[in-house]
Amino acid sequence: MHNLMVITALGHDRPGIVRELASAVTETGCNIADSRMSVLGGEFAMILMVSGRWNELAKLETSLPHSARRMGLEIHIQRTEPAATGEQLLPYSVEVVALDHPGIVAELANFFATREINIRDMQTASYAAAHTGTPMFSVYLTVDVPAGLHIASLRDEFMDFCDQFNLDAIMEPAK
Repeated sequence: MHNLMVITALGHDRPGIVRELASAVTETGCNIADSRMSVLGGEFAMILMVSGRWNELAKLETSLPHSARRMGLEIHIQRTEPAATGEQLLPYSVEVVALDHPGIVAELANFFATREINIRDMQTASYAAAHTGTPMFSVYLTVDVPAGLHIASLRDEFMDFCDQFNLDAIMEPAK
């Protein structure tokens, strides 16, 4: 059985940063099992889940701080376990678009949290609408809906919520 570790890294964006970090991981015998990477402003942010035998992860924990300093990255390392798979969950995709205003993410998070629905993944973006330049905001979520929850009722509640906050939204099973 492989052990798992989550690494977060943040540094000034530049070509080659992914290659350097990926090489630092593979040189220890570890494997990048899952990752998210994005440029935010002038910074490059990475979240990696790395798998390996305990001694390979220990070697990475020891060598990575030095490598990160050389690459100009701030890192955080955390050992983790595989996700628990107790309750049956249905993955749903949620897309929201609205005029940009403060509080959209907080209101969406509150909607799902009060219903005990976990947000598995979220991406947001601010942009100017085509032709008008109006400030817009988009949110893409993957949520885990408990199998016992009545989906039609949840969808109706969500659409009412979106109407209340003037959000255009779609909620459908994840593909």
